Amino acid sequence: MAKKSPTPGGAPLGARRGWAGLPFLTPGTLVLALFVFVPLVLVTTYAFFKRGRFGGVVYTFTLDNFARLADPLYLNVIATSIGTALIVTVLAVALGYPTALVIVRLPPKWRTLALVAVLLPFWTNFLIRTYAWILLLNNAGWINQGLQAVGIIDEPLKMLYTQPAVIIGLLYMYLPLMVLPLYASLSSQDAQLTEAATNLGSSPFRVFRTITLPLSVPGLLTGCVFVFVPAMSNFVIPELLGGGKTVLIGNLIRDQFLKARDWPFGAALALVLTILLVALIFAQQTASRRVTEGPRERKVKRNA
Repeated sequence: MAKKSPTPGGAPLGARRGWAGLPFLTPGTLVLALFVFVPLVLVTTYAFFKRGRFGGVVYTFTLDNFARLADPLYLNVIATSIGTALIVTVLAVALGYPTALVIVRLPPKWRTLALVAVLLPFWTNFLIRTYAWILLLNNAGWINQGLQAVGIIDEPLKMLYTQPAVIIGLLYMYLPLMVLPLYASLSSQDAQLTEAATNLGSSPFRVFRTITLPLSVPGLLTGCVFVFVPAMSNFVIPELLGGGKTVLIGNLIRDQFLKARDWPFGAALALVLTILLVALIFAQQTASRRVTEGPRERKVKRNA
């Protein structure tokens, strides 16, 4: 049945509502098209061309840029990037989940203060925070001075320009991105479920294992993606805290564009990284949908 128009000869009400939202969607759509779609098209295009003799791009179709990715040197960089990002994500879960759980159970007044404390690092510049860690981790930094003052060590520990320093820096930068989705997921849970389970005699651990943890899986997966994606492609922290000794795929892409002037190979690396990350996001969305809709589907099938 065709939709009735409120006025003779006028457009349906639903269509008019759709057009009414167009002015609000246009600015965001233009920004996305300019800063996401256009660069993505350029990267995809350059990935299939050749590098010029003195840099630049020769517009001759080739797949050699993707074949070079099979070189053990680049495979090692990709494996190091994935391994480092996984370690950072696991540590972020280990630290972020208890933090979010404690914040949710605080009184409302203290909960707001705790959330502000979580977001506080974002109020300062990214580079300033990274240089602060250089001051802390170097041989004459506060950590070594403190350990020597209490007699735990006799000589300064070498912490700066190592892979653990890179992991610490990445964890510090992206830990709030784990805490906030977990907090949103935990705070939206129905408190009556845990109260009912407790009243029926379930232990706190069983309540957490059977109610709190399963219901927080969507937020947990979102936090994992939020931490893993930027940790894998970051190049500033490995450069400053790792001293260039820990090379991640972000450093490799930056070097191809700015130092080696091999834009096609850098574009191929960026394209492969983008595809991997998009696939990861789709996997996260699918897993979250199965967690949230699975019980409903099973209930429908059982009722049928």
